[in-house]
Amino acid sequence: MLSFSLVTAQTAPKGWHLLSPAKDSFFGINLDKAYTFLKSKDKKSKPVIVAIIDSGVDTTHEDLKGVFWRNPKEIPGNGIDDDGDGYIDDVYGWNFIGGKDGANFKKSGAENMRVYNRFKERFFGKPIDTTLLSKDEKYLYSTWLRASNDLNMSNEEQMQVAYLEVTGKALKRHDKVIREEMSKEEYTPEQLEKFEPRTKQGREAKYGYLTLSKMLGIEPDEKNSSTLSQIDEYVEGKKEAMEANDKPYHDYRADIIRDDYNNINDKFYGNGDVMGPGPVHGTHVTGIIAANRNNGIGMNGVADNVQIMMIRAVPDGDEYDKDIALGIFFAVDHGAKVINMSFGKYFSPEKKWVDSAIRYAEMKDVLIVHAAGNESTNLDEKEGFPSPYFLNSGGEASNFISVGASSDPSINGSLVADFSNYGKKSVDVFAPGVKIYSTIPHGNQYSNLQGTSMAAPIVSGVAALIRSYFPDLSAQQVIEAIEGSVSVPDSTVKVLKPGTKEVVPFSSLSKSGGIVDAGGAVELAYRMQAAKKSNDKLPKSSFKNINPNQ
Repeated sequence: MLSFSLVTAQTAPKGWHLLSPAKDSFFGINLDKAYTFLKSKDKKSKPVIVAIIDSGVDTTHEDLKGVFWRNPKEIPGNGIDDDGDGYIDDVYGWNFIGGKDGANFKKSGAENMRVYNRFKERFFGKPIDTTLLSKDEKYLYSTWLRASNDLNMSNEEQMQVAYLEVTGKALKRHDKVIREEMSKEEYTPEQLEKFEPRTKQGREAKYGYLTLSKMLGIEPDEKNSSTLSQIDEYVEGKKEAMEANDKPYHDYRADIIRDDYNNINDKFYGNGDVMGPGPVHGTHVTGIIAANRNNGIGMNGVADNVQIMMIRAVPDGDEYDKDIALGIFFAVDHGAKVINMSFGKYFSPEKKWVDSAIRYAEMKDVLIVHAAGNESTNLDEKEGFPSPYFLNSGGEASNFISVGASSDPSINGSLVADFSNYGKKSVDVFAPGVKIYSTIPHGNQYSNLQGTSMAAPIVSGVAALIRSYFPDLSAQQVIEAIEGSVSVPDSTVKVLKPGTKEVVPFSSLSKSGGIVDAGGAVELAYRMQAAKKSNDKLPKSSFKNINPNQ
């Protein structure tokens, strides 16, 4: 999701998120200490499968060679379900947002629009006696009411969308002139700063583009094509939301996938194309976790012995609950021990399906890492989805960890990313999520991206590292090792609460109160495994399961 804010950042070193606060003066995850410790103990690793539920991945990238899971029982391209799992040619994973004919579903609307339109006939203008509704019906009705209210934008929000639309058109006008002047199709604000236009029109376009870019908080190294497409998508989505009350919603997913969406048992749809038409996000996430380490190319991933399974289930826009639930089931059934979920939304009509999948992962000892979200929202007050809080039972999943995005003061003046969601009860840890350098698709490229989407795979990488070197530890123990070893800034360190001007202790924004420390997590995991082998019992974790909805 776009986060427009004024940027006052300096250039961050590539891979700053892996550095040490003590040794390198950057609030990274202290990764070198983890590997140094493992080497000192002569620890050997076992391969761990990490499933990434995302937009897709470029399996040909130079820095990702050899890191992908290969289904050992599936023969590529023969059109036969060799392993009998119901999915034909699921070689690298599975694409739940594709058709059996090979077509791909790329763009979806927001879930609030889908919910409003799906249940409008059932609830709109009808006298509803909630005492007569079942638990499931009550949940759907309350979800529909929230969606209806959510679509009624204030005048201020509508003006902001209109302003951004006008700004986007101005950027496009400037961009056309700049591309002609520079004789190139792509450039960044940083490159444009150094460019000297030949004409007055070119100079005016340069000034206009740079001025508007700074107003919108566009990163100095973000390409013009990315900026313009993101603005278009944001404006289009908001305008669709404004029109949703009167304009019928078209289900583009149904056009391509052609499953019975309301039947969770109709699950053998999709295809084996795990790249899809928009794999930027998923490729970036993959590199953060698993890019080949110390090969002298590009960048280093966090974990050194993982196999990446790609589950394509996240289009441009809000994901569908059925695809996510089935993606989790697929990952668990095919041996994943960690699942990275760098996506989220605020409406989940089929939450019971996702709950069932999370329970299944918990039963099979699979750890789920979820990005907290990028709306500067307190998740203690507004629940995001997927969540670990089960709808009907009221319990909480013990294998689920929610990740907010931290930064470094030298990058944007704060330890917390101004866009990050937070919550003392609902967000477990923070991890670097600003200017994270990683792989992107189409030509062995690399780029900085930011978001809790980048913070979550850092935690997934640390979790995979622990599960690789300490395979006897359960998912719950891995979470305890991560949360129990965080780097906690001095209590006097204050930050701006995301989205506000309120100054608060950084430690107040999450359960653990700190930033993931890979070195500390590995050392704690080592002690936990030693204690487990000697049948000694460590004190129970100080981190309690708290349901903010109770």
